[in-house]
Amino acid sequence: MPFTVAIVGRPNVGKSTLFNRLAGRKLALVDDQPGLTRDRREADVVLEGCPLTLIDTAGLESGDDGLTARMRLQTEAAIAQADLVLFIIDARVGVTAADEIFADLVRKAGKTVVLAANKSEGRSAEPGYYEAFSLGLGEPLAISAEHGLGIGDVTEAIAEAYRRAQGETSAEAGPEEGEPDEEGVYPLRIAIAGRPNVGKSTLVNALLGEDRMITGPEAGITRDAIATEIVWGSRRLRVFDTAGLRRKARIDARAEVLSVGDTLRAIKFAEVVVLLLDAEQPFEKQDLQIADLIAQEGRALVIAVNKWDLVSDKQARLAELREMCQRLLPQVKGVSLVTLSAQSGKGVDKLMDAVLAADAVWNRRLPTAALNDWLAGMIDAHAPPAVAGRRLKIRYMTQANARPPTFVAFCSQPKALPDSYVRYLVNGLRETFDLPGVPIRFNLRKGTNPYVKAKS
Repeated sequence: MPFTVAIVGRPNVGKSTLFNRLAGRKLALVDDQPGLTRDRREADVVLEGCPLTLIDTAGLESGDDGLTARMRLQTEAAIAQADLVLFIIDARVGVTAADEIFADLVRKAGKTVVLAANKSEGRSAEPGYYEAFSLGLGEPLAISAEHGLGIGDVTEAIAEAYRRAQGETSAEAGPEEGEPDEEGVYPLRIAIAGRPNVGKSTLVNALLGEDRMITGPEAGITRDAIATEIVWGSRRLRVFDTAGLRRKARIDARAEVLSVGDTLRAIKFAEVVVLLLDAEQPFEKQDLQIADLIAQEGRALVIAVNKWDLVSDKQARLAELREMCQRLLPQVKGVSLVTLSAQSGKGVDKLMDAVLAADAVWNRRLPTAALNDWLAGMIDAHAPPAVAGRRLKIRYMTQANARPPTFVAFCSQPKALPDSYVRYLVNGLRETFDLPGVPIRFNLRKGTNPYVKAKS
């Protein structure tokens, strides 16, 4: 049975326009009149190399009268049939009571959901876009089906869901994910990254317990991002040995250019990245650039210092390394730093404990009530500065996503809030909620608390 995508939402949010846009031709009738679509319409399409069936559905409406009830049953049947639900809201109108009711219906169906805020082509749509976070369906995609804006993001999200469902990933999209186990759990994807000749392949061999990867004193032996599955304790892991990353100016050979591209894809699609350093030459400029790349991609990070057996004064060196780590990598404050010898295997157990701990933090979700209690305390301790004689107000915050932890705060003047105050809040989040070593994304949006209903 083909992978099926159902496009659902209340009437007149642009479902049929998006259906036609994704299908590449005008199949469904489109008009400003709400409720034009009544029956399910299907189209077989190929998006980013993924064959699938699109279903355009009738607008979800509450009510028990004959036609409305039958239309709703058809839409509910489409949701039940679908592998992926593409839930659409109208960003210009914002989140309505009907959106909340039907978002709950979609959530209870237990399907994979992609949330899209349609009609986002103008500034007037911004408040509605940020209200969409309150639906609890993840970070919305800002799109305009009529003007073709953001359609690439939609097709990419659909293709990613398709590949995850099929247990495969194309070479264009990134490394393979591996097959799910009996409970449908995929292996944890770990990339081993670093400069050339720091011992990445030797570390992978130590994890495998065999000489699977070719190693040697020559730099640049590894070219492809090689994936290998192992079981560590009760956890399945998919470990990627990657090519060493040199400064861009020193990359000339075509093979090395391709190798670097493969490594960057492995980092992008990993869940945890182990940045391997040389104990005798740690935290060089290229190491810091790789760490910054990992943080920008939003991956969980663990720093491993290899060739520790060559260090004489280990205690003094370890203290020095920890000080350098905190000073040079403030964007991942509290990141785990583990010393090891890949050659002898000593310290590998500690490394894997740190990897699993970093993955747990990366996936952590925090209760909205606890976040707002914490926010009130932070503001009481150190209020935002005044701008032009007016006090900045941060009214509400929520966690929009995990992997990495992503927070949205609603503020009276987002652009006026200093970066130093944002850092104050991010550091407070790390310390209060124990979020060490993962990149934290903190977004400011203009608006009021979306959960507080306007007074009539």
